[in-house]
Amino acid sequence: MAPEDFTGPPVRPRDAATVVLVRDGAAGIEAFLLRRVAGMAFAGGMTVFPGGGVDPRDADTSVAWSGPPPSWWATRFGCSVELATALVCAAVRETFEESGVLLAGPSPTSVVADTAAFASARAALVARELSLAQFLAAEGLVLRADLLRPWANWLTPEEEPRRYDTYFFVAVLPSGQVADGVTTEASDAAWQRPGDALRDWKDGRRSLMPPTWVTLAEMDDLGSVSAVLAATRDVSKVIPKLVREGDVVRVVLP
Repeated sequence: MAPEDFTGPPVRPRDAATVVLVRDGAAGIEAFLLRRVAGMAFAGGMTVFPGGGVDPRDADTSVAWSGPPPSWWATRFGCSVELATALVCAAVRETFEESGVLLAGPSPTSVVADTAAFASARAALVARELSLAQFLAAEGLVLRADLLRPWANWLTPEEEPRRYDTYFFVAVLPSGQVADGVTTEASDAAWQRPGDALRDWKDGRRSLMPPTWVTLAEMDDLGSVSAVLAATRDVSKVIPKLVREGDVVRVVLP
């Protein structure tokens, strides 16, 4: 970031949801990672988890819902019930849009095993021609909030020109589904062990933002999907600071 970007009042952050999609691999836990297209305005070239900004339609309360109610999520994330509804819906929608993984099923206790039949709906969601509520209703699907876990809340530093108040979730890849990374926002996608991704970052083969490398380090420490799901999380807002030292800008975590 250039020094001139530090001037002016802080930009109002946009609410966003990110999902750390995990699975147990042969050598331990793996996370699904996307490398964003280099020319994108925000985090271009960065390796990230699936996610994106909240669509106003994500707050639609007509969604068929299974699992902890919005009030539970509001308590865990320290936000309003309306925002909690939108965040969970955005998490499900963005995961489907960016990885093809759908956290929904034909009943409150089931999950679709193959999402290929919903390819056209996926494209319509990406194009904002269809809302999540409309998609689920048309297909007779129930959103599975119980397949998500609250993990963290990161707010972009005040000095940044683009800011997001991002709520992190964790979800396990449903049995039978395949994460494909078919999205115009990513140049490549892959499952990788968190420790390997962190080594790639340190060796210059990946670019990671603080929320991503901190989360990967947490996943690496836990080591397995069962340990991640059993972890007790006290979610509080993390706001990094940008500190200038001459011509160099460092990110400092609280």
